[in-house]
Amino acid sequence: MSSKSSDDDKIKVFGDKLESQALQKGCEEDIEKHCRRCIGYPTMRTMNKLKKYGMYTLFFMFIFVVVFQFSEDVRQPAYPVFKRSETNQTNRMIIVVTPTYKRMTRIADMLRMANTLSHVKDLHWIVIEDGNKTIPAVQDILDRTGLPYTYQAHKTALGYPRRGWYQRTMALKLIRSNTSQILGQDHQEGVVYFGDDDNSYDIRLFTDYIRNVKTLGIWAVGLVGGTVVEAPKVVDGKVTAFNVKWNPKRRFAVDMAGFAVNLNVVLNSDAVFGTSCKRGGGAPETCLLEDMGLEREDIEPFGYEKTKDREIFVWHTKTSTPNIVQSKKNQTKPVPPPDTFGYFVEV
Repeated sequence: MSSKSSDDDKIKVFGDKLESQALQKGCEEDIEKHCRRCIGYPTMRTMNKLKKYGMYTLFFMFIFVVVFQFSEDVRQPAYPVFKRSETNQTNRMIIVVTPTYKRMTRIADMLRMANTLSHVKDLHWIVIEDGNKTIPAVQDILDRTGLPYTYQAHKTALGYPRRGWYQRTMALKLIRSNTSQILGQDHQEGVVYFGDDDNSYDIRLFTDYIRNVKTLGIWAVGLVGGTVVEAPKVVDGKVTAFNVKWNPKRRFAVDMAGFAVNLNVVLNSDAVFGTSCKRGGGAPETCLLEDMGLEREDIEPFGYEKTKDREIFVWHTKTSTPNIVQSKKNQTKPVPPPDTFGYFVEV
């Protein structure tokens, strides 16, 4: 009786084992089918089939990556992209000084300059009006830039030439008496640049050149001094002379648009634009820089590194006054200003 029971137990255990193996195999097959149906992910069973195709897969992936990278390089623009400066590693505030005066083309000039400066971070724009009061239209342009700015009116004083000398002098005095307000809380250093409102500026002049001036920075200027370009002559990183036509023997033969001075140099001197300059052929740039105690050895040249195809970042352009046709009737009477049809034009 006991022997028969023992045999039955063995048969039962063996049957359970077979049933367990069958269930396990069935579950594996069901799981694999389920995985394929839901996510297409191969199990260990199907991974073996993929091994022999692995090298082919890696090869085609490599070809895909190479082709994709090449297509990305082709799509990159060959021209420089004008964009807002993203970083300011030097933490220097750029202080742009612009004298301005009433004329028919002034609003157009100011708009062009404002559109450039509005793309430059960490910039304070000082605009000095040659007149008894500021102009609302100019104020509106400054407001729309989103830049911190100072707009004041200082009519040219007696004895000064009407070429912005007095306005730049008033700007220098403003900088020295209100340094902390102009720099703001986030800046300890600055660079001063005299930018006229009728020039054409590349954004990189400010982001790549001016912001990096440690003492006195100088660069090329286009369409100035009766030449296509004026530029410093650089040998071994030092300025040895100037490629200019007018009075090349000046210590600083540079246009107003072709240099910038570190704020510390301005604050450590009381130099201004006087009523005249007796040195350097009467050029105000020479007198100002010499009065600041600067020497030619202090010059930091910018933009000279290439041997050809060098770029000019500032052009001394002039907006010509348009020839407005007026009626010839009643020539004995004063000619009235042209009709602007309700639009603001400084006529």
